[in-house]
Amino acid sequence: MNSIAKYFKFSELKTNYRTEIIAGLTTYISMVYIMFVNPNVLGASGMDKGAVFTATGLASAFGCMLMGILANYPIASAPALGINAFFAYSVSIGMKVPWQTALAGVFVASLIFILITALKLRERIINAIPSDLKYAISAGIGLFIAFLGLHDGGIIVPNKDTLVGLGSFSVGSTWLTVFGLIITVVLMLRNVPGAIFVGMVGTTILGLITGLIHMPSSVVSEIPSIKPTFLTALTHVKDINTLQLWVVVLTFLLVTFFDTAGTLVALATQAGFMQNNKMPRVGRALASDSTAMLFGSLVGTSPVGAFVESSAGIAVGGRSGFTAVTTGIFFILGLFFSPLLVVVTTQVTAPALIIVGVLMAQSTRQIAWDKFEIAVPAFLIMIGMPLTYSISDGIALGFIMYPIAMIAAKRGKEVHPLMYALFFVFIGFMAILNK
Repeated sequence: MNSIAKYFKFSELKTNYRTEIIAGLTTYISMVYIMFVNPNVLGASGMDKGAVFTATGLASAFGCMLMGILANYPIASAPALGINAFFAYSVSIGMKVPWQTALAGVFVASLIFILITALKLRERIINAIPSDLKYAISAGIGLFIAFLGLHDGGIIVPNKDTLVGLGSFSVGSTWLTVFGLIITVVLMLRNVPGAIFVGMVGTTILGLITGLIHMPSSVVSEIPSIKPTFLTALTHVKDINTLQLWVVVLTFLLVTFFDTAGTLVALATQAGFMQNNKMPRVGRALASDSTAMLFGSLVGTSPVGAFVESSAGIAVGGRSGFTAVTTGIFFILGLFFSPLLVVVTTQVTAPALIIVGVLMAQSTRQIAWDKFEIAVPAFLIMIGMPLTYSISDGIALGFIMYPIAMIAAKRGKEVHPLMYALFFVFIGFMAILNK
């Protein structure tokens, strides 16, 4: 036991087993909703929900343990919300790309992620894309998944006259979503640990009581087979043979890379790890996430990344990687509760999507709205994602407009050469996708 405490530097970090275990459990409670949300989101692409449930648990456990052991950070990882929506709704449904090929795209993106991490190119890439556009991407994904949540919960519905409109409040399932949203907001404002998860549980209980959700035949069962998705990514790498699919790979890479980088820095700041505005062991942390992303693609899930909900565990004292390892162990134990999938309906997960959308949209405060040449591309990214029902289309709109606006503002020399290269990439992307 002493050797474990020494490895995780308990004395140096002024922590102990009790604090770290409680922190790990708190983080798990805060993010366990992904075990049930991810199968619903990826299931829309045609993937087997049971297999995705198992893949989500395994990838999360692997990512948490790797981050804890390799980087010694109390930061948990799991398949990220937002990018899974891009996988299911934009790539599989919107572009009509089979989920097997999309999974191969995640695999290829993870290999590139590992390569640029090993070559220490992450700083160059981060510096190439303006911080304002990074914030816009995060906020745009937030708006997109919030829109999905509002639609899945029946609060917003299609309307032939106005494109979209308010849903019917004479339907019980819509009120179930409203209840879930209200209770989750209240819990979060009260700083209740695991507010999103607790809100989902409360919504599920109300659904069972009112008969809007049917009771499962059991709670505990064997772990669902991962066979439908296992190693599928490897066998479909050959299908990535068009510019359209390479843009998909690039989007997986960019969104995951910058989302992870931003989350890591934010959590390291919260925990007091930052030194001279730099994050110690950032290379190990990025290596952990990129390797977890590779593992996740092989078992059958969308990109894995650092989870901002780790802040809950940090808030209760988690300071070492043992917190993340503990969270990983709980993810393994959670694999035995797959029957609960049938009670986690879209009305249960919709509030979680909306709330996470709100949290992601908070990054808009970092954008320089007073500079029109920045505001226009940032706005196009944000509004483009929900209105085109595509994360990649939103990014394309902003990245195409950015160099144009900067040149018009006589700031063209400030644009990194990579941004000019991406300008032409996305021009080709839009031309191919919108023939």
